[in-house]
Amino acid sequence: MNKEKIKGSVDQVKGELKEQWGRLTDDESKVVEGKVDKAKGKVKEGYGEVKDKLSD
Repeated sequence: MNKEKIKGSVDQVKGELKEQWGRLTDDESKVVEGKVDKAKGKVKEGYGEVKDKLSD
C-alpha cells in the first residue's frame, strides 16, 4: 500500500464524517463538502492502485 492509497482512504473517511455531520445539523454545505472529499479520496485511491500495478 502506498501513500496515495492511504491518503485516499483517509479522505473518504473524512468525507463520510463531514457528510453525516452535515445531515445531522441540516448543513447542506457540509454534506456537499463531504461528498467532494469522498470523491477526491476515491480518485487518490485509484491513482495509488494504478501506481502499484505499474511498479510491479
